[in-house]
Amino acid sequence: MDKALYVAMTGARASLQAQGTLSHNLANTDTPGFKEALANTEAFPIKGNGFASRVDALHVDAGFNRRMGAQNITGNPLDLSLQSGNWLAVQAPAGGGEAYTRGAALSITPNGQLVTAGGHPVLDENGNPIAIPPHQAMEIGNDGTISIIPLGEGPQTMANVGRIRVVQADDARLERGLDGLMRNADPQQPFVQAQGKSLESGQLEGSNVDAAGALVQMIQLQRQYEMQVKVIKHGDENARSANSLLRLGS
Repeated sequence: MDKALYVAMTGARASLQAQGTLSHNLANTDTPGFKEALANTEAFPIKGNGFASRVDALHVDAGFNRRMGAQNITGNPLDLSLQSGNWLAVQAPAGGGEAYTRGAALSITPNGQLVTAGGHPVLDENGNPIAIPPHQAMEIGNDGTISIIPLGEGPQTMANVGRIRVVQADDARLERGLDGLMRNADPQQPFVQAQGKSLESGQLEGSNVDAAGALVQMIQLQRQYEMQVKVIKHGDENARSANSLLRLGS
């Protein structure tokens, strides 16, 4: 069988995988703090006996787009927008541990636990889930400090109940998990707590996905896929023609 079939097949497979990445991005155009996933391909030379003339296409995970999304004012004190380079620490769903997100649309459960929109418990600066006591007013400072006025008390009784763990993370050390949360690629070097002004309360960072650009890329990938399928079809037709000639010659 013509080896061109395998080369075209790897290209078609890479195009389909890139389509999956773009579909995932488009599905999260309205997800606060979502970072666009990037897809790329690289040449993979086929080694073996004979002349190395075959180069396949290999789909690779190119990380994520670091660009900040648009800022949306909500007025909700539980909506947080993180400064560039900062990430909100949450408890990972599988086996616990620490994970990171920029989707900081927070809420308080009936039992007082502070969680993200995905239900992940928010961690304090000591790495413990944050629990908010019953209160009549609450505010989150720019450094992540949570202050409340207890039920039935006056403003003079405002008390601090904890500080949200917001870390400064090098993007190169972050990798996205299947659950959409980021992890530290080098757990032996934990991220440090962000100092000074690390967030803004009352606003949310939007997704940084360019929906129009993603749709254009999908059209391009579709055309590439169709071209690669045509190569496969023509390669198969050439193989059938060659077999017919061999039968006639015999």
